Amino acid sequence: MFQVSGLLWGIITLIFGIVVMIFPRILNYLIGIYLIIIGIWAIIQAL
Repeated sequence: MFQVSGLLWGIITLIFGIVVMIFPRILNYLIGIYLIIIGIWAIIQAL
């Protein structure tokens, strides 16, 4: 598929961390989106 560098993951994680600190209720949505993305990625890898 595609390779994501460690720097990009660090930037994304930092941004999500700041967003969660500012808007704590959005954490539920971020976790849901994360699980959906990981699930889709796992299914694509299995095919």
